[in-house]
Amino acid sequence: MAREALTKSILTEVFKATPHLLRFPKNKLWIDYDKEADVLYLSFDRPQKATDTEMLDNGVLLRYKSDKLVGMTVLEASKR
Repeated sequence: MAREALTKSILTEVFKATPHLLRFPKNKLWIDYDKEADVLYLSFDRPQKATDTEMLDNGVLLRYKSDKLVGMTVLEASKR
C-alpha cells in the first residue's frame, strides 16, 4: 500500500510539472538536484563541461559552451 501511495504522489508532481516542461524552449533536458546544497542543475545537452558561466542577480548561473547555452544552475532552488 505504501508503494502505491508513493507512486501516486510522484505521478501527481510529474503531472503538475508537465505543462511547464512542455513549454520549455529546449527539446531535451537533464535535471539534477543536490538537496544538501539546495542547488538545481539543468542541462540542455547531455551534461557537459561549460566553457563560460554568467551569474545573474537572482542567483542563477547560465552555463555556456562557446556561445551556446548548455545549462543553468539555480542556487537556493527550494526557496524559489
